[in-house]
Amino acid sequence: MTDQTFQLIAIVLYLAGMVAIGYFAFRQTKDLDDYMLAGRGLKPGTAALSAGASDMSGWLLLGLPGAIYVSGLVEAWIAIGLTIGAWLNWKFVAPRLRSYTEVSNNSITIPSFFENRLKDTSRLLRVVSGVIILVFFTFYVSSGMVAGGVFFEESFGSTFVVGMLIVAGVTLLYTLFGGFLGATLTDVAQGILMLVALVAVPLVALNATGGVTATLDSIREIDPNLLSLTAGGSVLGVISAAAWGLGYVGQPHIIVRFMAMRTPQDAKAGRRIGIGWMIITALGAIATALIGLAYFQQNPDLTLANPETVFLLLSQTLFHPFIAGLVLAAVLAAIMSTISSQLIVSSSALVEDLYKIVGKKDASPKQLVMLGRLGVLLVAIAAGVIALQQNSTILDLVGFAWAGFGAAFGPVVLLSLYWKKLSTWGTLASMVTGAVVVFIWGNSPLGDVLYEIVPGFGASLLVAIVVSLATYKPNSEIDAEFDAAAEQAHPNYKAPKKASEKASV
Repeated sequence: MTDQTFQLIAIVLYLAGMVAIGYFAFRQTKDLDDYMLAGRGLKPGTAALSAGASDMSGWLLLGLPGAIYVSGLVEAWIAIGLTIGAWLNWKFVAPRLRSYTEVSNNSITIPSFFENRLKDTSRLLRVVSGVIILVFFTFYVSSGMVAGGVFFEESFGSTFVVGMLIVAGVTLLYTLFGGFLGATLTDVAQGILMLVALVAVPLVALNATGGVTATLDSIREIDPNLLSLTAGGSVLGVISAAAWGLGYVGQPHIIVRFMAMRTPQDAKAGRRIGIGWMIITALGAIATALIGLAYFQQNPDLTLANPETVFLLLSQTLFHPFIAGLVLAAVLAAIMSTISSQLIVSSSALVEDLYKIVGKKDASPKQLVMLGRLGVLLVAIAAGVIALQQNSTILDLVGFAWAGFGAAFGPVVLLSLYWKKLSTWGTLASMVTGAVVVFIWGNSPLGDVLYEIVPGFGASLLVAIVVSLATYKPNSEIDAEFDAAAEQAHPNYKAPKKASEKASV
């Protein structure tokens, strides 16, 4: 058999495994809570690996190694910022969000949580946040489909359309029927595959380059500055890269994993597993790029036309074709895990946050699940139509969408969990401000100087506080739920005494 045949066998086995997991999840899905949130039954390890896999996408195996291959360790600040941001997200958002979404009318989406948390009877808050999610994620899913098409085009010589349809079709199949549980369980398998690949490739490559000392010597021969975390970068450049971590708290497809855990206390174990996975995989991606520099310097007869394929080319050069096929499957896993998570969140925005407002109020659980599946299908079709245009600006929107979600949702998620005086108008003004600042800043020359999430997040946070203070009205029900959620998340939490209670003491 040819090398490509071995690789295709590995890819087919991987895709079949994903469909099988989706079928298993389909058998476990009974109602909308199951379909959208897996009945809040995720174990810490499952939630952690799922959050990591749905977060990293192909960036971890392609984008990050490619950037470091070209510019050196200065590009690692993005990974550093993301790791710190993820740790803070698990530490401060995960337990409180898990408890608060259950206490506040068992909210199963971020928009429904905002509405229930703030007792918004106008439905405006739910609609606006649902629309923001739907619009951004349609383009986000589209970018993943484009990446899938390019993957098959470059790896197997297929056409872009065939590759895109394969990735979209398989991902849609297990997400459509398996729902959140299907997306989550496949994320776990994909996360493990990514971890193994990012450990195996640099270790085997390091052996091929002659060990640590020989590898470092080869890199220094190219350019000593490639091993520096600061050389070639400005202060604002480092801040921009590290600021990617700010976006975590506002990413719906990541924080929904926190809502699906069994208990708030599971967040502690989830944090250790998730951050451990993230550190190992990020170090593996960085090591792959650096060792790749040494490998191709030592083997000048080999050429690397596209730096972003350093991970792929090393695996195809150093491993048996079947193993190389499994490594290719890890890249595919990174792409598909993100698409599936975003499809589910988009579907929830359509059904839970928009349809339930204007549709039948007495729809049965089976009808709602079917509508959820229809939502997945509609978003996938819309994203596929956009992807077929192969417009490069779609991929550029990934960075914009991360900043947009981080600025629009990040501050209000934090304030909703830790500040009683957040108001409906403060939340609406904050979300709009964050999205608008990110859009204007990111499409101006200023975007080349400082990543738009920094001013977007700051402006959104400031507006949320100022407008909330101006429009806040005391609400005993909100106060009671706030304290109940805090006590459930942190058993040692003690609610502050009211003024009347202090006077009687």
